[in-house]
Amino acid sequence: MPPFAGSGFPQHQPKIDSNIVSMDVGGQVFQTTKQTLTSAGPKTFFSRIAETSSPLCIPFVDRDPEIFSLLLSLLRTGNLPSKAKNFDLQDLILESQFYGIETLLINSLSNPSQLEPFNLQKSLLLPLNGRDSPSTLSTTPYGSLHVAHGSKITSFDWSLRRKSTILTHFTAVDSLLALSPALAAAGANDFSGLQILDLEKGHVKETLDWENVTKSGSTVQAIGSSPEQMFVSFESCRRNSNSILVYDLHTLSPVTEIGHNEIFGANIDSAIPATKLQWVEGYNLLMASGSHSGPSGVSGNIRLWDVRSGEVVWEMTEKVDCFADVAVSDGLSVIFKVGVNSGEAFYVDLRNLSVESAWACLGDRRKVMNGKREGFGCKIETNGSQVFCTKGGDVELWSEVVMGLRYPSHCLEDRIFKKNLMGRVRDMGGAKITNLAFGGSRMFLTRKDHQCVEVWQSSSTQL
Repeated sequence: MPPFAGSGFPQHQPKIDSNIVSMDVGGQVFQTTKQTLTSAGPKTFFSRIAETSSPLCIPFVDRDPEIFSLLLSLLRTGNLPSKAKNFDLQDLILESQFYGIETLLINSLSNPSQLEPFNLQKSLLLPLNGRDSPSTLSTTPYGSLHVAHGSKITSFDWSLRRKSTILTHFTAVDSLLALSPALAAAGANDFSGLQILDLEKGHVKETLDWENVTKSGSTVQAIGSSPEQMFVSFESCRRNSNSILVYDLHTLSPVTEIGHNEIFGANIDSAIPATKLQWVEGYNLLMASGSHSGPSGVSGNIRLWDVRSGEVVWEMTEKVDCFADVAVSDGLSVIFKVGVNSGEAFYVDLRNLSVESAWACLGDRRKVMNGKREGFGCKIETNGSQVFCTKGGDVELWSEVVMGLRYPSHCLEDRIFKKNLMGRVRDMGGAKITNLAFGGSRMFLTRKDHQCVEVWQSSSTQL
């Protein structure tokens, strides 16, 4: 007879699932799987727990169990639960840093895909030190913000809870590009050189210059970037030459030069430097636009550059209703402008460009020009498939109405855009909007003579 035959002891002990991990956090026991813990990534607190866990040993973590439950839910679903709104954001940040998953928290709260254009509401005012109003803004994809005001640059982290201010060598900063949360490129219209600034240490890391023919200094008119390159529009201090230089974004070494113009006599067209640079990812083209105000009015040009060949693939000269601002939508394959005279928003289709291409007016296709420069100072920006256009102290939101088949080849010029309501009526209006930018799930704007930045976001992403 085998041992223990007929006894009350089972012959086979139940197996303990080695994939289940138990943790005691602040006196409360949580159970999850190794897959959930390792989804946090390597070298995090959770990955170490997954590697060393044992069914016979429950590790104790002396941290807040309520916040831990929120972060565990973040690991499981990729999003914070709705009850996270009852907690202070700074507490969530500190705990996420302890567990090594702040990046996951950033993705959950500041992912660009979470921006809800029709539900944007004014949620916060970011005050700035000093009496200078903001001159330009620059954002990172996950919502950290750099603001130039006077000779200073104030930076806010992705949570907008921590800020720092540095003093630059410029009397005023006119161009600003966020290279990272801690690094920015800055230039001025009246001070030579492009400065790469370490915003954490508060010093100039490097200065980039354009060696023009006259050996004079060169000022920065615009900065843009692609995933691999940085584009800088320079103009000589004597204003008799201009160029666009291309730099490697990682090493900051020069790669090539495009759009080099030497101005002779009254050749006004070539005297106009690019004052806005935007990379069009879907077409691998650089949009460069610039305008000039003279006795006969405002004139300018928009060019699309093939950076690899250094050739212009399309160009439009503006004289009748020149642009106050230009923006390109990759998703819509459209170039948008605000007419400086009419104040109306217009578009031209990127897939149907030719020398005869003409602007089509958004909405009811009105075009009013009364000589008052209704659009002077207006801004236009795109985000995803939406178009945002400032008119005085208001923001217009435009979206495309898709009728039947999407963009049949025979009706590219019959696209219809509709103006929509955005957020709450009580948030609208105020002093004239001077800057408009998007970062993460937020919209940022500044107003004339105001020493602060308005933050707009949807109610679903507010904590």
